[in-house]
Amino acid sequence: MSRRIDKGKCKGYAFAGWVTLLIATAGAAHGEGLDSTASVGKRLAVAADCVACHTAPGGEAFAGGYPLSSPMGTIYSTNITPSKTAGIGNYTSEQFARAVRDGVAADGTRLYPAMPYTSYSKMTDSDIAALYDYFMHEVTPVDTPNQKTALDFPFNIRASMIGWNALFHSKTRFTPDPAKSAEVNRGDYLVNGLAHCDTCHTPRNVLMAADSAKPLAGGSLGSWYAPNITSDKVSGIGAWSSDEIVAYLRTGHVEGKAQAAGPMAEAVENSLQHLSDVDLKAIAAYLLQTTPIKTGESKARHEYGQASVDELTLRGGKPGDNPGWHVFSGTCANCHQPNGQGTREYPSLFHNTATSRSDNLIAAIVYGVHREVDGVAIDMPGFGPDALFTDRLNDQQIADVSNYVLSRYGNADAVVTAADVAQVRNGGPQAPLAVMAKFTIPVIILVCLLIGLGAWALIARRRKEA
Repeated sequence: MSRRIDKGKCKGYAFAGWVTLLIATAGAAHGEGLDSTASVGKRLAVAADCVACHTAPGGEAFAGGYPLSSPMGTIYSTNITPSKTAGIGNYTSEQFARAVRDGVAADGTRLYPAMPYTSYSKMTDSDIAALYDYFMHEVTPVDTPNQKTALDFPFNIRASMIGWNALFHSKTRFTPDPAKSAEVNRGDYLVNGLAHCDTCHTPRNVLMAADSAKPLAGGSLGSWYAPNITSDKVSGIGAWSSDEIVAYLRTGHVEGKAQAAGPMAEAVENSLQHLSDVDLKAIAAYLLQTTPIKTGESKARHEYGQASVDELTLRGGKPGDNPGWHVFSGTCANCHQPNGQGTREYPSLFHNTATSRSDNLIAAIVYGVHREVDGVAIDMPGFGPDALFTDRLNDQQIADVSNYVLSRYGNADAVVTAADVAQVRNGGPQAPLAVMAKFTIPVIILVCLLIGLGAWALIARRRKEA
């Protein structure tokens, strides 16, 4: 995989089956081909997309060191090769199961839920055993030391995860619903278990736990936003056909609807494109029967916009008259066409979910779009201030072109400022918990002072009374 680090990425990835036949016919991790002789564990690891978070850019597969940008700070993934000095080579099967499903390392260290053990907890014992066998006997050991995660206080206190887990972590394994078809149960296990779509697509509460009242209703991923994928026909994907959902999961592209970018593009590249049709259809079947959740949209995300004639009417005007169009004409129109209808290689800007929200549009412009499907790279360069080429744009220019694209091809009610672009470039909006944490130390100091003053006053009063 061609890996890039998006500052706003907060992602954890992960399938297996309530019976072994749920195993996907998956492609192997880290670009390695997978044939019909591949082991069950290897198929599980690919469907789980373990490689995405546990492989650093340019590093060895599963050797860790990938920086996961979270609202609490950067969390570095660990080495999960069978190295006995740096990886998990000394783990017993029970210790491996506890780490994957309960977030507790062999030495008792509590893992942060950037490792989606809250979803993995639904995995069956047989699937955990198959994964353990794969990592211990098929993965090449790499002695790369783990990079230390050093979050600011109070998040650096890993013991706090004991309380968090008591509130939000369930050890209940997946149980098929007898009222649902085998296909829907299979999709449920994929979506909410090992494939853990729920990890990104469910909103978070103030303590950064999944909001169980709004499953799959959309959630912030820092700079990116994972949209509502419930069966609601307006807010979710209820208006999509099963074939369209399967095509999107397989390729990251559905003409007239959506293209995968950011963390979703990585999921498609590393995992989803390799799943069997049976598995992808099961995911589609499950999603299309979920409880529809309305999240405020006035029309479906893919219905916005139409072709533009601005090339004919605005050419020759002064840049100050329509700065967004001038950036678009000079930077975007060559690929997406002057009227926004796109080409075979580059998608249309209208009838495209990317132009229904300002955050994902900004992120796509800043970071670009990168995914590889069936060996073919789909690559849009990033135009942010940190771009490694000469056509970089500043925050105001990105805001201008975003507003032009939104007004002509997407959701015209969305308005972008340079400050919005800076926020996306810096990792997205701050989570309330991270904001509150900034006041933790001052509050502790203040409480200590008050306690000290109170004790001093009490002692002084007693001395006076004596």
